Amino acid sequence: MQTRKTRRVRIATSALVALTLASTAAACGGSDDDGTTADGKIKLTVATFNEFGYEELIEEYNAMQDDVVVEQKKAGTANEHQDNLYTKLAAGSGLSDIEAIEVDWWSALMEQSDAFVDLSDPEVEGRWLDWKTEAATTPDGKLIGYGTDIGPEGMCYRSDLFKKAGLPTDREKVASLFADWDTYFETGREFVKKVPDTAWYDSSGGTAQAMINQTEYSFEDEDNTVIAADNADVKAVFDTVTANVADGLTTGLTQWSEDWTAAFQNDGFATMACPGWMLGVIEGNAEGIEGWDIANVFPGGGGNWGGSYLTVPAQGDHPEEAKALAAWLTAPEQQIKAFEAKGTFPSQVDALDDPALTGATNAFFNDAPTGEILAERAEAVPFIPHKGPKFADINTAFQQAIQRVDEGQETPDEAWDSFLADVERLG
Repeated sequence: MQTRKTRRVRIATSALVALTLASTAAACGGSDDDGTTADGKIKLTVATFNEFGYEELIEEYNAMQDDVVVEQKKAGTANEHQDNLYTKLAAGSGLSDIEAIEVDWWSALMEQSDAFVDLSDPEVEGRWLDWKTEAATTPDGKLIGYGTDIGPEGMCYRSDLFKKAGLPTDREKVASLFADWDTYFETGREFVKKVPDTAWYDSSGGTAQAMINQTEYSFEDEDNTVIAADNADVKAVFDTVTANVADGLTTGLTQWSEDWTAAFQNDGFATMACPGWMLGVIEGNAEGIEGWDIANVFPGGGGNWGGSYLTVPAQGDHPEEAKALAAWLTAPEQQIKAFEAKGTFPSQVDALDDPALTGATNAFFNDAPTGEILAERAEAVPFIPHKGPKFADINTAFQQAIQRVDEGQETPDEAWDSFLADVERLG
C-alpha cells in the first residue's frame, strides 16, 4: 500500500477564497438552534456530498445512542457542499456539527484552522496512512480532519458495449487495451468507428483530471510558484484531450451534470476513469444497466483521485460529541462497511488488510474482485500530486477551457490562450 509521505508546506489562500473566508477569524458563534431535539436529545448533523456510504452507519450509530440523534445532510455535488461550507464559515454559524472536506480544499482551509476543532487523540494515532494524516495536520501539529476514503484508480467499462464493438470483454484482456494513454485513446478511436452513437469516455474534464493526477507538479511547483503556463506536462494533457473531441471520443458533457447522469442510462459512453468512490456513483446512476465491469489497470501506472476527511467546526454546540461521532465513522470497522455499501476505499491501515476488503466482490460490476483490484491500484500509486493554494482555481480554469472546446465555443488554440489569460489573472 502506498505510504509515501507528502510534503507539508506553508500555504496561502487564493484571493477569491481569502475574500470568502475573511471573517472566519472572528467567527465564534454557535449553530442556528441549540442543537437539541424536542425531547431533549443532542442533535448532531453530518454534512457530506456525493456518496460516503454513511446511510446505514448513521442508523447503526443512532441505535447505539440514548442521548444523541444523528442526521445526515447530503449535497448533490462537491461544489454545492463547498459553497455552503465557505459561506457559513464566513458567517460564523450554520455549519453542521461534522463537515466533510475534499482533499483539494485543504490548501484554502489550513489558514482557517482555528475554525475547526483539534481532533488529535492518542486513540486514533496510526489509524491512517501517513500521507493521509499529514495532509490534514497544521504546521503547529493540530489534526483537523479524520481521513475517510482515498481514490486509487482503475478503469471501469461496459463489457456489453465492448462486445458490440468486437473488443475483448475479459478483464485481463481489457487491461492490455488500457496499458497506457496512447493505447487507451487508440482503442477508443476504433470503438467509436464501430459504435458511433456511443462515446468512448464519459467526459473530457474527468479524463483530463485523471491525467493531471499522475503529474506530481502540475500547476504549482514545490514552492507553490505557479508553473501551469510553462509546464509541458499540462500542455500535453490539454492537447491530447482536446484533440480527442474532434475524434468523437468524449460525450462533451460535464461530470455531475444532469445530462452526464442521464448518459449512464442511454449508452452514452463505454469507459471512465474509476477511483474507488466512483463505483457507488456508477451503480446509482446506472441502476438497471447490465454490463459494467472494472479492470485492474490504469493507463500509465497508478493514480489517486480524491479522498475526503471529516472535520468538526468550532462553531458547533456539541464539539465533543461530534468528535466522538467522527472518530467512530472513520474507524476501520466502519470504513469497511462504507466500502461494502458504496465502494469508498478506506485510508485506514488496519482496514487495508481486512479480509472483508481484500476478498470483496461487487455484483453490479460483474462480480469483480473490487477489494483486491483497488488494493493493487493503491499500491501502484507512485506519489500524491502536489496541490498548492492556487491549484483549485487554476484547475477550474483548466477544466473550463477544455469544456469550451467540448461545446464548440473555442478552438483548442483559443481555449489554451484563454486558459493562459486566466492563469495570469490568478497570479
